[in-house]
This record gives sequence, structure tokens and C-alpha cells, in this order.
Amino acid sequence: MTFDALSPREVTEAVSGTGAHKGNMRLDKVFFSAVSAGCLLAFACGTTLSTTATPWFQDNAPGLIRTIGALVFPYGLCMILLTSADLCTGSFMFTTLAVLHRRLTWSRMLIHWAVTFIGNLAGSLFIVAIIFGYGNAFSAEPFRSAVISFATKKQVTPDFHMIFLRGIGCNWLVCLACFFGIQGRDLASKIIGIWLPTFAFVSLGFDHVVANMTFIPLGIWLGAPQITIGLYIWKGIIPALLGNIIGGGVFCGTFYWYMYLVDLNTLPLYGEERTQSNSLKSASCSGRAGTKRPDIETSAAGFDDRNRHMKE
Repeated sequence: MTFDALSPREVTEAVSGTGAHKGNMRLDKVFFSAVSAGCLLAFACGTTLSTTATPWFQDNAPGLIRTIGALVFPYGLCMILLTSADLCTGSFMFTTLAVLHRRLTWSRMLIHWAVTFIGNLAGSLFIVAIIFGYGNAFSAEPFRSAVISFATKKQVTPDFHMIFLRGIGCNWLVCLACFFGIQGRDLASKIIGIWLPTFAFVSLGFDHVVANMTFIPLGIWLGAPQITIGLYIWKGIIPALLGNIIGGGVFCGTFYWYMYLVDLNTLPLYGEERTQSNSLKSASCSGRAGTKRPDIETSAAGFDDRNRHMKE
């Protein structure tokens, strides 16, 4: 049985190339790309909130309605990845791996993180205030109560360390979604690969710092009594952001670099030799110098290798 997909090592190489490309983009493009990502994810957050605004299910089957909401949320990440928009949580994996692969400097990585974070926040707040807020998308009941209840459970109920640990699990899964999205070759495979890990983190109630940029400010906009801007910064941004950095940068970026690239710097950067699949071609060429000609498959990332040996 054969699968039309990149191998894990090829995906890791593609992630490295993508991270180098993203980290070296013009900052104005990075910012607007991040604004787009914040807007697209905010739409998915709104759909999830409207889906779960069902009082009967909240009282009688809360696990079921959260699972249903988790099934619809991943379309946001699909739109982001398929349009190559910049989500800071995904960049934690892409750019970390590129730095470890010596294709990007630490300073460029940190600048990229800062610009994407600010852009994601700007896009999320735009949707919260202009589209959802002044558009009165959640002002009627039961949607208003559902948003306030959801934001309170996200922000007030858990402790700081709980949100931090949930943030690790969240971006571990989100970056796996990015990984699988690159691994598939056709559109359907990419969407399925993105959908499943994203569904997993939402169904488990984990904390995504960019999703919280919609959930919590929208609750504040609608008058959540226990939530202030200071509380949101202290418990909605800081622990989720730190957890997301570790989940994406360490559990995905560093891990896959260690597994597939750390001892393989002498091998071709993109693709790998396909001797078995090209046995017929090799046989036909045996009369010429009696050597096999390896078939090197180019990576999905499509970037050159000029930055591979760049030193900081």
C-alpha cells in the first residue's frame, strides 16, 4: 500500500524552509498577514460560540455540545493555513525549527513572533469590536449569556498554572495540524490533516492565545462582570502565550528537528532518494556507467537553500 504524502523528514525540511521564508518576510507583509489570520480565526471562534449557545445542551449534555462546537472550529485554521496567513502559534514551530536548522537568526525569529502576535491581536479585536460588537452578532439571548459564561469559565475559574499547561497541550496539537497540513499533497488531505488535531484541542478545552483574543474581549464587550482588561492580560494572554510557545517551539519544532534533521545535515535538504521506486529507470540506465541515478523529490515548501548555512 502506498500513500501520496511526504515523509515526516520531508515535512520537517519543508517546515524549516517555510520558517526561514516567514522569518525573512518584510515586516509590513508579516503584520497584515497576521491581521488576516486573527480575523479568520475570530470568525471560527464566533461560529463555535453560536453553536454552543444552547441552554438545554449546556445543562444536560455539556460534553456533547462542546464536541459539536469543536467539530466546526477547525475551518478557521484551514482558512489560515491554506491562505498562508501568519498565526503566531504556528510560527512558534516554523521559525524555531528554521533557527535550529541554521536558516534563520534568533533575532529575526523573535521579531517575527512579536509582529505576528500584534497583528493577530489587531485582527481579532477588529472582528470583536466592528463585526461582532457593533454588528450586534451576540447581543441577543441566549448568545450573550453563552459568551459571558464561556469567557468566565475560560478566564476566572482556572488558575494561572492550569491555563499555562492547557496552552502547552493546545499548541502541541495546533502545530501538529500545521505539520499534517504540509504532509498531504492534495487539498482534501490537507484539510483532514488540519481538522483532526484542531478538533482535538478544542474538544479538550485547551487554551489558544489567539482564540482567547476573541473569546475574552468579546465577553468584556458584552459586559462580563468578573473580567477586566488587567485580568485578561494576566490570565488570558501571559500563561496561554508561554504555554503555546513551549508546545509549538519545544514539543514540535525542537522535537522534529532533533528526530529528523540534527544528524542528517549531509543529506539532500529537500527530498530523499527513491531507489526502489526507480529500479526500472536504473536498470534502463545500467548500460551507461553502470550507476543508479537517484530521484530527488523537491519539497512542498519550494524554497531555495541559500540560508541553510547562515550563521547568526
